[in-house]
Amino acid sequence: MGLTEWAYSLSESLLSDPLPRRWAHSLGVAKRARSLGPILSGDAELLEAAAVLHDIGYSPSIATTGFHPLDGARFLRAQEGADERVVRLVAHHSCALLEAEERGLRPELEGEFELERPDLVDALLFCDMTTTPDGTQTTPAERLDEIVQRYGPDTIVGRFIQRAAPEIRAAAKRVENRMAQVSAADQPM
Repeated sequence: MGLTEWAYSLSESLLSDPLPRRWAHSLGVAKRARSLGPILSGDAELLEAAAVLHDIGYSPSIATTGFHPLDGARFLRAQEGADERVVRLVAHHSCALLEAEERGLRPELEGEFELERPDLVDALLFCDMTTTPDGTQTTPAERLDEIVQRYGPDTIVGRFIQRAAPEIRAAAKRVENRMAQVSAADQPM
């Protein structure tokens, strides 16, 4: 079984029944990841696998700390023996260090999981922050607003996402610029 096939199967088994909306979001994030193929070269499959797995830590069957990047990455490493790069992307997706800090879990996240290459971290963040909870495409600004409204501005998630907003916007812009450069290079003279 290939990496993406395995990732879709595992994510579906953990999310589709208990959390169908989270499963729809994960499918949408993976679809966005596929759209970034032109800037990913040999890492397209890796990013798509991480994209479909990024939220498995929400699954009631594996959630232990209540912090989904850490729970998902620990499960992937310990129970699945997953590719370490996928594990690192799941652990650090969408500015997870800032949320870990809000939760008092930053030392654990930093100590257990190294950061993956910045361009891949940006790409996964872009995919997550341009996908609605229902799996449709959106803008980073609309996604940030939706998260604050859903959780509330004074909650852990609300505080974290407001702190992370500048980096989310900057990462999305870097990905958009890379895609524009590839698109421009493909245009005939």
